[in-house]
Amino acid sequence: MKAELFPFQKRAFGELRMKSAEAVYRYQRTHSKQVVSFTAPTGAGKTIIMAALIESIFFGDEAYPEQPEAIVVWLSDSPQLNEQSKDKIDLKADKIRLGQCVTIQDDSFDQEMFDDGHIYFLNTQKLGKSSNLTKHTDNRQYTIWETLANTAREKSDRLYFIIDEAHRGMQGREAGRATTIMQKFLKGSPSDGIEAMPVVIGMSATSARFNALVQGIASDTQYVIVTTDEVRASGLLKDRIVISYPEENTGNRDMAVLQAAADEWKDKWDHWYQYCYEQHYAYVNPVLVIQVQNATASAISATDLDDCVAKIEERTGIQFQEGEVVHTFGDANNVIKINGLNVPYVAPSAIAEDKRIRVVFFKESLSTGWDCPRAETMMSFRHATDATYIAQLLGRMIRTPMQMHIQVDETLNDVHLYLPYFNSDTVKEVVEELQNAEGGDIPADIYGESLDTRVMDTLSVRPRSTSNGGGTRHTPTYPGQMSLFDQQGGTPPMELHDGGAVQYGGSGQTGNASGVHDTSSSFTNPASSAVQPSAGSTSQPSSGTSAPTAGTTQTTTDNTPQPEPSYEKKTFIDPLDREGVVKAINDSGLLSYDVRNVRINNYLNSLYSLARLLRQSGKYQDATDDVLEEIVKMIREYVGDLKRDGKYDDMSRKVMEFQMKSQVFDAFGESVDENIVHKFMSTTDVDIDRQFRRAETKLGNEGVGNKYGHYYYDEDDPNAYKIDVILYASNDDCYERLLAYAEKAFHKMNDNYRRKIVGLGDRFIKQYDAIVSNGDVVSKHNFRLPETISLPREVNGKDYEDHLFVDDQGKARINLNNWEEGVLVEEQGQADYVCWFRNPPRKPWSLCIPYEMGGEQKPAYPDFVIIRKDSDDEYVVDILEPHDPTRIDNLGKARGFAEYARQNPGVGRIQLIRMAKDAVGHNRFKRLDMAMSAVRDKVSHAMTNDELDHIFDTDGFFMD
Repeated sequence: MKAELFPFQKRAFGELRMKSAEAVYRYQRTHSKQVVSFTAPTGAGKTIIMAALIESIFFGDEAYPEQPEAIVVWLSDSPQLNEQSKDKIDLKADKIRLGQCVTIQDDSFDQEMFDDGHIYFLNTQKLGKSSNLTKHTDNRQYTIWETLANTAREKSDRLYFIIDEAHRGMQGREAGRATTIMQKFLKGSPSDGIEAMPVVIGMSATSARFNALVQGIASDTQYVIVTTDEVRASGLLKDRIVISYPEENTGNRDMAVLQAAADEWKDKWDHWYQYCYEQHYAYVNPVLVIQVQNATASAISATDLDDCVAKIEERTGIQFQEGEVVHTFGDANNVIKINGLNVPYVAPSAIAEDKRIRVVFFKESLSTGWDCPRAETMMSFRHATDATYIAQLLGRMIRTPMQMHIQVDETLNDVHLYLPYFNSDTVKEVVEELQNAEGGDIPADIYGESLDTRVMDTLSVRPRSTSNGGGTRHTPTYPGQMSLFDQQGGTPPMELHDGGAVQYGGSGQTGNASGVHDTSSSFTNPASSAVQPSAGSTSQPSSGTSAPTAGTTQTTTDNTPQPEPSYEKKTFIDPLDREGVVKAINDSGLLSYDVRNVRINNYLNSLYSLARLLRQSGKYQDATDDVLEEIVKMIREYVGDLKRDGKYDDMSRKVMEFQMKSQVFDAFGESVDENIVHKFMSTTDVDIDRQFRRAETKLGNEGVGNKYGHYYYDEDDPNAYKIDVILYASNDDCYERLLAYAEKAFHKMNDNYRRKIVGLGDRFIKQYDAIVSNGDVVSKHNFRLPETISLPREVNGKDYEDHLFVDDQGKARINLNNWEEGVLVEEQGQADYVCWFRNPPRKPWSLCIPYEMGGEQKPAYPDFVIIRKDSDDEYVVDILEPHDPTRIDNLGKARGFAEYARQNPGVGRIQLIRMAKDAVGHNRFKRLDMAMSAVRDKVSHAMTNDELDHIFDTDGFFMD
């Protein structure tokens, strides 16, 4: 395979290979029909996994012999899906030769049986009663049903029939007809003269869907299942799907919603540009996908396409060039004119690879056979009755452009859908249809939000109001521009909520905790905010604008001349060096942990992967060679021990020879001679090579055998080095010692180079995290913060200006309980305090500390990270956890924090905090600091909660 499979894909492939081989063997032995059900959710890469399976069947591997005469029939319900699957196999399976994949053509195909060694693609549309393939004609001797029946009867030992039920291209009555045709291959169809296929491999997005297909069928069924958690962890899919819609009863505002979609899309362009520039990647070029209404008697669409392009250009400031806007209208396979721009037709399957394309107009021609990871934003002019189709399309848009989770900027892990003709109830229908269509538990979070009430906040250490031009933000306003907030009762835009800059720690703050901004007192009239700036802000034209001159006016519908867009310039003075704080944290070498239920890879594979990454990154050029040479030494030492003990010749002879038994029977099966004749036969070079490949597989497929041969090849005995490797790999004690070496070397290599990984690009860091996480149940990682995060909006929260991550107005809305707010107030009152951030649970970047409870490792996510400055003007990182002492995890977390403090001497404070009475009987927060070695030692040895309570009594303290 040209493509490297993800760990979960390798597991699924291994199970499929084993169970498909078992199915063929069972059918030959019992003639009972065999079904292998392969279930995997959206984005799991089902076609890639199947391509690896087909390649392994034809060409074999270390565990299974090659089967070059195998026949694979791939059935889907649409020709576009067939071509998509065929193209992926041709592209990814490098051993599949040109011409081995065959699309069955209804006008020319006529064979008694399928040819050996081929992959045939067939779709249900070609199997209907009206299809040419199902009829005898002067030019067709065999119908497709006869070809299938003959092949199943004569070549059942090598026929694999794949039903691609996962990618459904049909709807309604056509979908029901396709299901009926598919069931013929599972149940048989006497009217067509066909029995059930001997071995069927079914691909499906949900087990319920495939179970419905095989319901009532007598067969032996084996299951291979990929879970949503596996796909989510892989980074192949976006983290979130955000669906935006207007509030109910707000009238027709579709063009205003299009403007919001254009803003989101332009924002994605900016974020991707910055990310790709900083990480030195090719630009992603996100696509805006617009679904328009069907044609009318006089127009190609009931949607005003001219207005769409004009609004997008006006909103984004982009002047589209030819080729950047395309359409996929099935009724117009030619160039059409939209707003004066030539807009060509492009086939859906060609959109992803054409990086010039920025905007795609379509009606109903995208969901079938279409994958475009660059499609980041979608706007649909369809009405609420089209929930099913919209859901299916959205399911094709959640793949990540780079096949990995973006760690630096969380906004790049979202896909956004805008629905102007939907409301909260009909959006729920879209979500339900998406879950039904794509496998139940979608491996992405789905949020529905009205355009006036957001559910997600984007927070950054580089808010746009401070990142350019010394803390300015330019907000364009266009005369005559339709706004989501123009109608009666509309809410002013978010940028206009800020009545001006509020100085950090100044009188503009309200609430108990400093750094809190009360937004209720700062709302201003949008009509007057541009001319009546509040304290601390300025309002003037931007440097790039000037008074209107001839040729620079716009005209509204009443022919009144209007000036060019004016700009409101707002100033926000940020007292925090937020980027400097993040850099200090990321460079500090603090640990965070990934806690899993199982270990995915053994230590040997993890060691190879880590060594390969360090070599490719340039951090340790000889990593792979050094590991291989250590294993070569172990093999040589074992062979030397065998020779010294006089065992080598006898053991190598067993590899070179095998025993054959002979016995004579008469025609009735009765033994004529009771004596069994034993003959010793010499093993051929082919057999030696096969055993050598199996040994190489057991040793991790990293080239250990060839490395050994490089040092110890003997021209007089070319097979000697192979026999050495075979003997070593077959010895259980040697293998256990090898795994023990690998475990020790893996952890040593990780500890030595963990901090050096920090400076690498995002892709290397992502690979490193995956390698380390797959190698251990509890794995250690560098604690690294991104620059931009996305969090669910907390409506009842307060706005904090001293939170490390803030929005474009320099605030973060956080909802704290009384304990948390009280602890934060104490921290803000300290002279060395700088800022804080809330540590959310289960984010890829969250600070995680492992602890043990009930013999099981669990993850803990401390509430607060506090940043202070010491006397040397260096940043200090503290970890605080206000925690209820009555909870059953109290002791486990305390000991986990103590161990974390022991392993991280660079942490400032790591405190467990509870409410207690001080000397005068007042309730105050009592702290136990694990950074103090005496406290840490006591907590580590505590065995009960009572002992921990006693340590709090003796060593806990109240902050001054």
